Amino acid sequence: MKIGNITALVTGGASGLGEATVRKIVSEGGKAVILDLSEEKGQTLVEELGENTYFFQTDVTDESSVQAALDKAVETVGNFHVLVNCAGIGAAEKTFGKKGVHRLDSFSKVIQVNLIGTFNVIRLAAEKMAENEPNESDERGVIINTASVAAFDGQIGQAAYSASKGGITGMTLPIARDLSSLGIRVMTIAPGLFETPLFASLPDKARKALGEMTPFPSRLGYPEEYALLASSIIENPMLNGETIRLDGAIRMQPR
Repeated sequence: MKIGNITALVTGGASGLGEATVRKIVSEGGKAVILDLSEEKGQTLVEELGENTYFFQTDVTDESSVQAALDKAVETVGNFHVLVNCAGIGAAEKTFGKKGVHRLDSFSKVIQVNLIGTFNVIRLAAEKMAENEPNESDERGVIINTASVAAFDGQIGQAAYSASKGGITGMTLPIARDLSSLGIRVMTIAPGLFETPLFASLPDKARKALGEMTPFPSRLGYPEEYALLASSIIENPMLNGETIRLDGAIRMQPR
């Protein structure tokens, strides 16, 4: 698929990796629909980017919210061809430690947002994509999910986060197989340490130290590099059913 010919939905598209993906798509002539909880950030991005950018407030964990957003997107922009799932949250809590046992509600919340939220949007978006006319490569759609290197190298305190991202990685192939007969591809990107709002609040010295953990390039990744890989996945029809680490060869240590 050529980015200039597509309409893409981006969850978590108002900031971080999602925002960079929205900017990339619009800069190459495509249309981007931002699905995010933050109306302020979403509307600000729409005002900045202007034409071909849209925003619908969406809670990825709520079936009716996602369904309403997808219906509005189709009604406003027309059929969409790409879904990029970037919405997610983090948590740091030991299974058991000085502060006691891991809270079950916090574990459940991370799973609900990161894993179940991702699947919720996938299943409802796939139903809409199935109505698309196939292109010359018989493609009707592309779905890109966001995992993390924590899916493979989970650190101390990352049980919930790693479980949620490992779940995204684990469901990539079966969903790709589920949707293959419809001409819908499914891929996952597992970023390493990236310049996102999560790191923005850290002092420069701490951010620099984290970046130096990466073998090469020895820095935090740029959101634009995530967007570049997402665009490559969209345009390469043979990429399907796989998770790609985007991490500068980092392998996370226990802490």
